[in-house]
Amino acid sequence: MCPLCGWDVLVSYLICGTLHSVDQYLNIKLTDISVTDPEKYPHMLSVKNCFIRGSVVRYVQLPADEVDTQLLQDAARKEALQQKQ
Repeated sequence: MCPLCGWDVLVSYLICGTLHSVDQYLNIKLTDISVTDPEKYPHMLSVKNCFIRGSVVRYVQLPADEVDTQLLQDAARKEALQQKQ
């Protein structure tokens, strides 16, 4: 199970839902979904769970208060230093 599973996420400003799983290809399974623009996507109103192919995902927005930004910044700095060497 992934450490982020169970978090509410927003995928590409289109679909909000609870992260169920992510695989090695970044395919995403969401539960309890809702769409951000129901008038544009009325066919999604009856859908409760979905699978999103990783190749079409532009980004995933995580709750800011749940993410340890200091840890991410440290990891990014460490990776940048390794690439310079």
